[in-house]
Amino acid sequence: MKREIATVFAPGSVGNVGPGFDVLGMAIDGFGDIVTVELTAGADVPVTVRGRDAELIPTDPRKNAAAIAANAMLRRYGRSRSPIVTIEKGLPVSGGMGGSAASSVAGAYAAALASGDPITPQEVMTAALEGEMFVSGRHLDNIAPITLGGLVLSRSIDPIDVIPLKVPEHWSVALVTPAVRIETKQARAILPQQWDPASWIQQMANTAALIVAFASADGALARRALDDLYAEPRRSPMIPHFAEVKQAALDAGAFGCSISGSGPTIFAIVDSSTADACAEAMRRAMGDVACEVRIAGIARKGAHAL
Repeated sequence: MKREIATVFAPGSVGNVGPGFDVLGMAIDGFGDIVTVELTAGADVPVTVRGRDAELIPTDPRKNAAAIAANAMLRRYGRSRSPIVTIEKGLPVSGGMGGSAASSVAGAYAAALASGDPITPQEVMTAALEGEMFVSGRHLDNIAPITLGGLVLSRSIDPIDVIPLKVPEHWSVALVTPAVRIETKQARAILPQQWDPASWIQQMANTAALIVAFASADGALARRALDDLYAEPRRSPMIPHFAEVKQAALDAGAFGCSISGSGPTIFAIVDSSTADACAEAMRRAMGDVACEVRIAGIARKGAHAL
């Protein structure tokens, strides 16, 4: 049988964007994962992984997010062929920037392209959920923005209902990733399953206000609204110097600062004119802890073929 092949780039993302636990996510420019899927009539073969943290990625296609998503996409279209999956990792493992979601989205998308089947964002996200579910759980806060680009609200998983949101042209993201790893499943396990109504109500208000702040480019409102009362207080002790980094970002002019996804990456929403100063302040606040600092635009384009 003739082999067909496709390659897809999927950007990284900031999950939750502060208070929007499991419902808000934002794609970030400049780095991500690249997945190539080649279809064959043969049996499943081990996944080839190159790039960042490649040695930490399982090559068993039954345990690899990109391969699971690719197979899920092929099954949805009734295809009997197997995917040969190659991953070029640009995102760190357990870094809080949507690494497993990016691989899942790229794997699903590339499988659909390779098979020549029609593609809709909903189909890509549905298949990607299977890969993401194996690694970190069934949620769309990273998958949706990685697929669509920009800032996205995930209103529902069953059925999938996601809403792209307006983003100011001049806002950017400063990111600091300390040299530690936090597994998503571990970070979710420490969160309470029940929460007092007053805190829950305030969290909803913060999330709604943050969406308005993005839509109206209101930095002052973003500074008040980007306040996560649920995950941040419980996860921040796992991140070196989190409080100091957050305060440094705010003092340097950031609109808001919190944990990207499960961490350890710390993100700050900044005006492009203050991005360098905020990133440098965050780096200094990390002290002698080894870290990676990056300034990224908010990606207007989601996963796409290369």
